[in-house]
Amino acid sequence: MELPGLAFAVSMFICFHVSVDGYPNGKVREACTSMVPCHGSSPKLSPEHVITVNRSQFKPGDSVEVQLSGPDFEGFFIQARDAEDLDSPAVGSFVLVDRRHSQLLTCGHTTNSAVSHTSKAKKKVVKVYWIAPGDAPKRVRFLATVVKKFKTFWVKIPGPVVSQPNAPFSTTPLYTTSEAVSTSHSVSYLTKPFNASGCGNTKFCLRNPSNCDPESASCFFLSFHQERRSVLIEMSGPSEGYLAFALSYDRWMGDDDAYLCINEDHHVSVSTAYLKGRSPPILDSKNALENVSWRLVDGVLQCSFRRNISLPTYKGRFNMNASYYIFLADGEASEGGPIYKHRRQPLITNGMYNVTGIPQDIGGSRSPRLIKAHGALMFVAWISTVSIGVIVARFFKPVWSHSFLFGKELWFQVHRMLMLTTVTLTSISFVLPFIYRGGWSKQAGFHPYLGCTVMALTIFQPLMAGFRPSPHAPRRQLFNWFHWSIGTTARILAVVTMFLGMDLPALDLPDPWDTYTMIGFVAWHVGTDVLLEIHSYCLIRKVELIEDDRIQILQSLTSAEAEGNLFKQIVLTIYACGNIIFLITFLAAINQV
Repeated sequence: MELPGLAFAVSMFICFHVSVDGYPNGKVREACTSMVPCHGSSPKLSPEHVITVNRSQFKPGDSVEVQLSGPDFEGFFIQARDAEDLDSPAVGSFVLVDRRHSQLLTCGHTTNSAVSHTSKAKKKVVKVYWIAPGDAPKRVRFLATVVKKFKTFWVKIPGPVVSQPNAPFSTTPLYTTSEAVSTSHSVSYLTKPFNASGCGNTKFCLRNPSNCDPESASCFFLSFHQERRSVLIEMSGPSEGYLAFALSYDRWMGDDDAYLCINEDHHVSVSTAYLKGRSPPILDSKNALENVSWRLVDGVLQCSFRRNISLPTYKGRFNMNASYYIFLADGEASEGGPIYKHRRQPLITNGMYNVTGIPQDIGGSRSPRLIKAHGALMFVAWISTVSIGVIVARFFKPVWSHSFLFGKELWFQVHRMLMLTTVTLTSISFVLPFIYRGGWSKQAGFHPYLGCTVMALTIFQPLMAGFRPSPHAPRRQLFNWFHWSIGTTARILAVVTMFLGMDLPALDLPDPWDTYTMIGFVAWHVGTDVLLEIHSYCLIRKVELIEDDRIQILQSLTSAEAEGNLFKQIVLTIYACGNIIFLITFLAAINQV
């Protein structure tokens, strides 16, 4: 018996004795050599399914799109082998397109050298990418085993042959593909992620968060490494749409030199572009980039390319030996269509830098300083000062009724000081976005409208307080009701405004953490308010019972009052500490944006 036939017989014997249940989860490593499923029956002839590729030639490091298609099938197993010896081990590795229906397997000593199904779900098309290894044979053929039903399957369906450019003529028949073979310049596949070694020493790096590792799934990374008259650029970040960076003379988008790495159906294209105003980037028809490579694994997009420091013949390309603000953005891209506006504010350097000058390792900010200050002041005003001021006014009149400060009752002076601080902080914060935008923002939704309403109510409160009637005036009760209603409305709208502002692109605090933290603050304030209301009610009931008994009235009233005052002071202390913790948490988050 010939060796291939012997191998086939041995594999069939093993399959019959190991299991007749099959592998619905696609873990078919036992079939790495023979590609025969252990289903207890013989394979069918005349396959119904075909394998196609998008190119006929490759070089080591290139990626080849491989597609298996045909009538509904449940399982599959794909490998690439030496076209001159189809019984040889699998060569190269694969990258998945759809992790729901396909998974990577390791056959022999080659990692990710095969692809199989993940379940028995019906499929019509499976697409993967094959990455050519450095020691690839001159010609490679793709093979597939397809399972239509448990006992209906085909083994080693032959697919196209792809060859290296210098491969000699072979008599092996080549299976062509119906898809057009790409004639564009070769783009290689990165075999491993970038690293931050050399940042600040041999290359200029921009990272967010600061000092993060580009191997991490949450790290945005951009590096520039000068080599004589050219610069090697590496860009990495968690994005399944696109990554882009731009060189700019100011902090505003427009008239900038941009570079985009776009995920187009799990194949990354790298392009240069020109930014004009706030319009979508204008992609260049001529590409000035060399040595383009890319990698797309687990939602992290990475690409690298080289460009000359000076490109006088390319319109819109800046010289890289000058200083610029650097933008780093990410967003979504439609399949086969244009890219969408970045979903959040780009990362922008705090100053202008020359990437070919002294190597530096820097960070940036996704929020302008004026917007950060706007958010910080609003948090201080509406989480800290106004909330404590309201608690003092509502529950501490009897506690500090006999204490005076500058001729006025202590509770009133504390309340007035905190409220005037709120008015001052809110007024300063209110003008900052207008200074930053140079006018009204049309892209902030309801946030600016609510902010203006809060500002108006905030100013109206102290103006109305200036006309406060005397305690025994007939209109005092009406004043108290209006003062409470307007103040409560302002606080509710302020919280809603902060909820909306936290997720605007100009600030964009971490989501959903920011929402949960704000909900926690609201619950903290409402809980404290309810606790003090219940305590006040219980204290009143206790005093009423004492008065009914008419026994030791003065001594008992004094004791109950002292007990109640101590409880309120303890609650106020704990509440203020909790507010400060919430405030520090939000301020720290703003600082990290």
